[in-house]
Amino acid sequence: MFKPRIIVTGATGKTGSVVVTELLKAGYPVRALVHREDGRSARLKAQGAEIVAADMSDAERIAAALKDIQRAYYCPPFGPYMIQGAVAFAVAAREARLEHVVGLTQWLASPSHPSLMTRQHWLVDRLFSMVPGVAHTIVSPGFFADDYMVTMGACAHLGIFPWIFGNSRNAPPSNEDIARVAVAALTDPARHAGKSYRPTGPELLGADDMARAIGRAVGRSVKVVPTPAWLFMKAARMSGYPIDLFSGIRYYIDDHKRGAFEMGAPTTDVLDVTGRPAEDFETIARRSAALPRNQRTLGNWLREIVQFILGPLGPGFDLDRYDRELRSPFPSVPQFATDSKVWRREHATAETAKAAVPGRDKSISAIASRRQRLEF
Repeated sequence: MFKPRIIVTGATGKTGSVVVTELLKAGYPVRALVHREDGRSARLKAQGAEIVAADMSDAERIAAALKDIQRAYYCPPFGPYMIQGAVAFAVAAREARLEHVVGLTQWLASPSHPSLMTRQHWLVDRLFSMVPGVAHTIVSPGFFADDYMVTMGACAHLGIFPWIFGNSRNAPPSNEDIARVAVAALTDPARHAGKSYRPTGPELLGADDMARAIGRAVGRSVKVVPTPAWLFMKAARMSGYPIDLFSGIRYYIDDHKRGAFEMGAPTTDVLDVTGRPAEDFETIARRSAALPRNQRTLGNWLREIVQFILGPLGPGFDLDRYDRELRSPFPSVPQFATDSKVWRREHATAETAKAAVPGRDKSISAIASRRQRLEF
């Protein structure tokens, strides 16, 4: 039986690599689009994927990559020019007469969010929905469970779980569940075209809940340690994370504190779409704890101790300078997701209908004021 060829962008990433693997297991021919060929792409090739290296903003290369393709998983690169790549992909999808695109986006996506990437996600969702003749399915998770695992080393070796999100909660999904939702949509477009799914974990969890689950995974007591955002940013820079990523995360921290990820969560989308229950947080934590860098060895312990001591002493990201030099557009009235009428309407639930909490307008005004100073 003929099966359509599917292209997967971001194929070596958190969800893309799982999408490739699951599609190959199901017998679909897969073209894996990667930024460059390396050990990760070699592993996908060994599984049977066709590898194509291209920059998402290279319209001609993207058009060539979509030749003889019927369906696509679009996982956008995280960067200031993501919108250019999305337009190039949409043009190529139209010319290639794709039948279906499954797009990964953000739960926070809204038109006036202070994060450039979040505003771009909102535009890309609408762009793909407007491409004539191409069906579109949206996969819109919030913070991944994997995002909380970046401090697994500190949990395993020092017994501390740094937490920067106040008293808020989340029902974070696994990379694998997000990917399986995308695969289900790709393999059955008739059922999923025109729909939007929000994969979540099975229950809402706060900091203490996550710390207990991680503690069981690593086999020791783990204590929540409230951590200021500036210290978190310094540690992120020391660990080699790109400034592009944290230009948005600085706002997502506030979104998290405001309860944006609690709204409407948990969902049953993972079970409804895949037929399998969503993975719980402890299962995900156990996978992370099993990684070599998180094993409780002397070398790993020394690395964590050194990072813990040097973290406060190192430089952080100069995000204001980054914004100034990038000269990115900025909304005249920036709004966090929960303050946006558009976002609340598009994420219509009983929770999102609630009034904004006191104090939000002041912080938003501060963001706009700071941005105006940067532009002079």
